[in-house]
Amino acid sequence: MADLRQCLEAAGYADVRTVLASGNVAFSTRSSPVETLEGRLATEIERGLGRAFSLTVRSVDYLTQLLASEPFSEFAVPPEAKRIVTFLRNPDRLVSPLPIEQDGVSILKRVGTEVYTTYLPNPKGPVFMTLLERTFGKDITTRTLETVRKCAKA
Repeated sequence: MADLRQCLEAAGYADVRTVLASGNVAFSTRSSPVETLEGRLATEIERGLGRAFSLTVRSVDYLTQLLASEPFSEFAVPPEAKRIVTFLRNPDRLVSPLPIEQDGVSILKRVGTEVYTTYLPNPKGPVFMTLLERTFGKDITTRTLETVRKCAKA
């Protein structure tokens, strides 16, 4: 994460802060369309770190609005269930009607480029990722709602 932070600082981004240890980075930059910023960041990160990554960019305002919408409030989610937000890079991918439920995982709804899922941890491991990837493909970014909250506050 330190290398990623240094890479973005060297590329001219301001207020660069890493969030947790899962590749989340907050920074300041001029307003740009998300697609433009994702492409620019991908190029700069590959140049600076020597590796290519798929990137998902969302503004703090966007994440704040997402959280304010309380996306899980319409569902009876057990308190022990993990709440997951998946950011789609290919929102046009056709999928089965939602909700989809399997092995304690519930893909509840999709709103725009985000998918909202809950799961109950079980001995089979992270089965929610298998179901999400089978449904939406592997070109997705998935975070817990708590991680999204931390990124919005960064």
